[in-house]
Amino acid sequence: MKKISFIHAADLHLDSPMVGLKHLPENIFNRVKESTFTALKKLTITAIERNVDFVIIAGDIFDGEDRSLRAQARFRKEMLKLNDEKIPVYIVHGNHDHLNGSWVHLDMPENVHVFGNKVEKRELITKSGTKVHLYGFSYGTRHIFERKIDEYDKIEGADYHIGILHGNESSGTDHDNYAPFTVKDLVQKNFDYWALGHIHKRSELSLNPPIIYPGNIQGRNKKELGSKGFYHVTFTDGDATMDYIKASDIIWEELTVNAETAVSFDDLFHLCRIAINEIRRERNGTLLTLKLKNTQLADMREQKSIDNELLELLLEDESEEESFVWVADLKFNEKLPFDKEKIKTEANFYGELFEVIDHFDQTEQALAPLYEHPLARKYLPHLETAEKDELLRKTEKLIIELLYQA
Repeated sequence: MKKISFIHAADLHLDSPMVGLKHLPENIFNRVKESTFTALKKLTITAIERNVDFVIIAGDIFDGEDRSLRAQARFRKEMLKLNDEKIPVYIVHGNHDHLNGSWVHLDMPENVHVFGNKVEKRELITKSGTKVHLYGFSYGTRHIFERKIDEYDKIEGADYHIGILHGNESSGTDHDNYAPFTVKDLVQKNFDYWALGHIHKRSELSLNPPIIYPGNIQGRNKKELGSKGFYHVTFTDGDATMDYIKASDIIWEELTVNAETAVSFDDLFHLCRIAINEIRRERNGTLLTLKLKNTQLADMREQKSIDNELLELLLEDESEEESFVWVADLKFNEKLPFDKEKIKTEANFYGELFEVIDHFDQTEQALAPLYEHPLARKYLPHLETAEKDELLRKTEKLIIELLYQA
């Protein structure tokens, strides 16, 4: 019986800077900063406990091409634990930690096998005598747009053939199209398993053969929602079993609360608390984007206090919780405090104003000075359509409020 057992992980992004989170309480911020290393420890613990034959890390081990000494040292420490258990590790470097970066080099233990910048084959004979061929390449530079998949060729003489590829499935448009491929391309190679990296959302592109994006092991921003982790894969006489292991210590979540039934501030507060406690996870920290719909309280003084006091109350005592839920972003979708149709009858100006806002399509141009600023652009994420629409709605509300106060 030919059997192998291995861990497939990708996109560790060790020592990610976690941009925009320095406003967090010190203890929570430190835990967030540590979270990529916490997830890595979960990986090595699992590999040892499950006595796997080897580990695959499919690119972007480090967050940047400079590979901080802190990140290298922490990674080496975990690799040494695997070395003590005689568990080999096969890694490729991706677009973030490509081979042409500039860094102070720390040697890795002998169990760590790094693929070069051309597709190559590595051979492994497991403790049980099963022979495995692993194929892969590391990015020589940050941008690899050619079809490296064409350079993967199956070399006979092994019980199992595993491809390691950090790249973009061609139909995907959310990420840079690095080392593009199609599912058909991979299937035609007749490998037993494809260990993919680059896409941070877990995805099983095929089960026969398994073509798997495990996603990253720790979410780094509000767009990387939910638990993150890696796969423990077992093959027995050609049949694959895949067990997804959650690894992230900090989880990003998004929650919408319909506050239509909330008449008072107290009603709204309790609605939020109930919703927050429902998503609280034992031993995990949660960074939450909380969206409130239809927030229109009976008392206008209470309505105005929402902006300043609701968030403060929701955060009270959370910093002391191991299983905290920290509202990192509070958004309101209020019932408009004015009737647009009625306002239009007051003056032609308002009708023209709403027409301009409804058909405004120059958000990119309006924000261009920020994105072109050498310092600001480092910290500004790309705005999605929903975020642009939200900016327009807030602008519309602010303009009307200012006009009525004039």
